[in-house]
Amino acid sequence: MSAGPVDLGAPRQRCVLAALAVDAGKVVPVDRLVDRVWGVDAAPRARTTLHSYVSRLRRAVAQIGGLAIEHRSGGYVLTGDAIDLLRFQDLRARARGGDAAGLLTEALALWRADALTGLDGEWVREERDRLEQERLAASHELIDARLAAGEGGELVAELAARVACHPLNERVAGQYLLALHRSGRSSDALEHYRRVRERLLADVGTEPSAALRSLHQQILVADPRLRVAVAVVPRQLPSRPATFLGRHEELRRLDDAAGAAVISAIAGTGGIGKTSLALHWAHRRADRFPDGQLFVDLRGFSPAEEPMGVDEALGGLLHALGVEPGHLPAGTQARSALFRSLVAGRRMVLVLDNAAGTDQVVPLLPGSDLCTVIVTSRNRLPGLVTRHAVQHVLPAELTVYEARALLTARLGVRRLRAEPVAADELVATCGGFPLALSIVVAHAQIRPGLPLARLAADLRDAVIDVLDSEEPSASLPAVLSWSLRALCPRQREAFALLGVAPGPDIGLAAAVDLLGVPAAQARQVLRVLEEASLLRQDVSGRWRMHDLVRAYAASLAGDLPDREAATRRVLGHYLEAARAADRIMDQVRCPPPIGHVVQDVHVEPVPDDAAAQEWFEAEFACLVAAQQSALDQRWYPVAWLLAWHTTTFVARRGLGHARLALWRVAAEAGVHLPEVLAHTEHMIGSAHVVLGRHEDAVDHLHRALALAEPAHLASVHYSLGVAWGLRDARQALRHARRALVGYRSLGAREWEARALAQMAWLTAFLGRLDMARVLSGVALALHREQGYRTGEATMLACLGFVAHERGCYEESVVHYEQAIAAVRSLGHLHGLADGLERLGHTLVALGRLGDAEAAWREALGIYLQRGMEAETERVQRLLTR
Repeated sequence: MSAGPVDLGAPRQRCVLAALAVDAGKVVPVDRLVDRVWGVDAAPRARTTLHSYVSRLRRAVAQIGGLAIEHRSGGYVLTGDAIDLLRFQDLRARARGGDAAGLLTEALALWRADALTGLDGEWVREERDRLEQERLAASHELIDARLAAGEGGELVAELAARVACHPLNERVAGQYLLALHRSGRSSDALEHYRRVRERLLADVGTEPSAALRSLHQQILVADPRLRVAVAVVPRQLPSRPATFLGRHEELRRLDDAAGAAVISAIAGTGGIGKTSLALHWAHRRADRFPDGQLFVDLRGFSPAEEPMGVDEALGGLLHALGVEPGHLPAGTQARSALFRSLVAGRRMVLVLDNAAGTDQVVPLLPGSDLCTVIVTSRNRLPGLVTRHAVQHVLPAELTVYEARALLTARLGVRRLRAEPVAADELVATCGGFPLALSIVVAHAQIRPGLPLARLAADLRDAVIDVLDSEEPSASLPAVLSWSLRALCPRQREAFALLGVAPGPDIGLAAAVDLLGVPAAQARQVLRVLEEASLLRQDVSGRWRMHDLVRAYAASLAGDLPDREAATRRVLGHYLEAARAADRIMDQVRCPPPIGHVVQDVHVEPVPDDAAAQEWFEAEFACLVAAQQSALDQRWYPVAWLLAWHTTTFVARRGLGHARLALWRVAAEAGVHLPEVLAHTEHMIGSAHVVLGRHEDAVDHLHRALALAEPAHLASVHYSLGVAWGLRDARQALRHARRALVGYRSLGAREWEARALAQMAWLTAFLGRLDMARVLSGVALALHREQGYRTGEATMLACLGFVAHERGCYEESVVHYEQAIAAVRSLGHLHGLADGLERLGHTLVALGRLGDAEAAWREALGIYLQRGMEAETERVQRLLTR
């Protein structure tokens, strides 16, 4: 504590202050203070005298500023930031984290004399000795820091004096040996070691420590590591990326990782912007790394060179840290150890760019927690995650906003505003892929007169050709091709086949048939491609490619001898899996008019309705793509059957537009399949019914009647009954009766129940409530007998409607709620929305307006989600009223 001119009183009063200062910030009990100041012979009035001293000291230290003495329970505490001892201890602690020499020099400068000068007593003498040991330890640490920084000859004189004072201190002896050796006096160092050893044996009876013996051996062999000078502060980062946008989440994760994990691994597809992200972050946070920034391109995926060897990488890092080429140790282990030694205690960032794999990275990792390491790789580096505390950062594609901002920054606002539609198409085609966007920008900049619409059209026609270039680093195909070099031929073939697989993603079962390998082998291939960042697996266990990666993969598949067979295998898989799931969802549905067309495809059995629906939800986009692929390959039965076996699902989910689209593709295939023409017209008509297009529906259904075989007529009449529905219930009822007669003649009891259900609804709409109730009861019993839950729900809803029309509102609510529970469990959204809408009317009749509003709002959400405009407007009017 620097007292300056302030009078602190008599020695014992100053001793009280010293007794508080050595435990500054902590409460010192009164008894302990008395013992420290007066010792065991303290007079009875010592406590009273102590309180008097403290009172005077409070006034004195108040003049110093930044200090105060406070009374706490049982004692006193000295607080403030003007205490030299605390500053010394803080600086010494901080020196362990970086800039050791500077901080320790500042700490030792606080010692202007021996501790507790002018005071005496047993406690003072013991405390003075303890503090002297702290000061001596800090001075040893300062010498170590200066030696680590490369000094040698500058320290010889100082260490010679210290050796004289501490002849048996092996730490001081080691420092002196190293300083002599660094100053070119190796023989003197060896001679001093001999004298120290003899004295230790004579006075203590022991050999020198292992550390001192090791240093002696290094001096004997002139180990080059002893001559290292670490005066260089490397600044190796390449320039900051010129146009870096977005990536806020990735940057935040790197910020968080730098404070917790030593290593961050940025993994992703070639061209996704891994290096730009690493460099942008390292430049942005350069102030965190005052001791330097190191950068190594490990050439893991280089177009012309093999991946950099570990020894070469370590040599470059050591050279950057000031090690002369002639002093580089031989062997990976020795170089790695020296590198860790040189960066220990230094706040640095190390960017290891373009790593091939874990084994290339591990020897380059510092041992210090003060060094932050960023590794970029197309490989996910699972070994690095397993062996080290690694924060994985997987850069996502740029958002539409970020991609457009990039184009604006490079091409200018005026050019994009002149062609906004073309600019939007360029952004959409590039899919947030930074390299693709940069290539597009280059095309536009090189040819300033080229309309963006022309460039967008070229991309639309041949995206991979447009993104190619003779300069490899500016060619998306070239950059992606470098990821394939580490793959075996079978893996490269799998990558190409996945590019032509139908749909935006693929599950394991479909991949098994596409690749024509067992499940374990398919999983292994997918895992390798995922680790190479050519695939990405989502949380549901499905794999997908970026659209541009897929286009590149497809461009490689053209010459594969197995391409056609592989495509047929996966199309067959989708058809048979859809058949199995459809059979579970509607077990009473009539079989299709054409039989099995796929052989040797095995699909897992579907356990229940929920699993079947879950499968369709996951695979629906792939089924749509598979149908178009089958049509393109002229595999017409598969294209048609995919529509047939998907109809139950799309009907249950209320996907009216998707249903019509599927059957329009099926109609193109059906032209080549005369036996399905009637069914095609029937299915297209039914799809129009769902969309409320009455004239189109009736037109197609009458064509179906004209083409249908006798066994098919009942089903067409049933659909005509649905089509006429509320528009003309009497006309609808005539078709429903014909359907009932037809089904009974065929002995199709399950369809007899459906026709009865249709008649129940129609008689209810016509006001024949008693008849409707009877028909509903019969149909409900038949549906329950057959285990047809959708039909059961339909009849419960019909009974609810009949009860409402009879004024039995409580009974109506019970039936509606049972129907809603059934369709909700089935995931039948269209039926759910219809039931909720009807329930709302009954709840209004009961005066339960809040419950009615809740039901209608849920129904509205479903109609909006499904794009059902007429229904949406109807429910919105109800809510407005």
